[in-house]
Amino acid sequence: MVSAEEGSATGPTVLRMMLGAQLRRLRESSGVSREGAGWEIRASESKISRMELGRVGFKERDVADLLTLYGVTAAHERAALLKLARDANSPGWWHRYGDILPSWFQSYLGLEAAAALIRTYEVQFVPGLLQTPEYARAVVLLGHGRASQEQVDRRVDLRMRRQDLLRRPQPPQLWAVVDEAALRRPMGGPEVMRGQLEALIEATRAPTVRLQIIPFAAGGHAAAGGAFTILRFGDRDLPDIVYIEQLTSAIYLDKRDDLDFYAVAMERLCVEAEPPERTPEILERIIADLYPR
Repeated sequence: MVSAEEGSATGPTVLRMMLGAQLRRLRESSGVSREGAGWEIRASESKISRMELGRVGFKERDVADLLTLYGVTAAHERAALLKLARDANSPGWWHRYGDILPSWFQSYLGLEAAAALIRTYEVQFVPGLLQTPEYARAVVLLGHGRASQEQVDRRVDLRMRRQDLLRRPQPPQLWAVVDEAALRRPMGGPEVMRGQLEALIEATRAPTVRLQIIPFAAGGHAAAGGAFTILRFGDRDLPDIVYIEQLTSAIYLDKRDDLDFYAVAMERLCVEAEPPERTPEILERIIADLYPR
């Protein structure tokens, strides 16, 4: 179970999900419908659904009224859940980058920071959590070539801040599968690419990072549709989330059928990719082929 104190360090997203899951359990155990809960707080049934999924903020008064409706009278239990509601409304560290961040990506940052396991497949770029500053700058310039120097710097800084979660005392497990094309696609020039590939070799030495490469020789594979990420959380009540980024938006999937489909695709990718112990050798070969000193 993720505690409120642990969640506070990673941002409000997981706290909203935790509180929503607990409110759903309380509502169901008390036999109250979503419609009835919505009537109690002067809201719609869909608003209750969004609250229980952790997709909206919480008003402390609404939570207090729902707890009363659900028969929660113990002072310590009410106090703990109301504190969770207050903490869930606190801004995450990425709030200061709000001027350059679309809202749909802010949601992802909260989920990423709260995840216990991050499984990602990339076909075009090195995963953001493993990018060097120089490589990240080259990627940022692809999509924001007209941005000011300050905006580019802040976007690169944001990406580096994301990587802090890998250096936490209890970091998440990162399991990345990368298409060989992403490692051979020149981004920022030979020096940048050499530095990036060397950084990936260093990253494979971390006990919480597993990196696999799908070689060209593998041909077509299970995830031909494009990149995606599966996030798993430490709280058993929180469902996995599949994140699929698009040019101007993102898709978040949490329905069981979708999760199962992407989980199977990820497992097949891991089987089709080279085993993790071969990754340093493959990276060294690409460096020797394309970016020798």
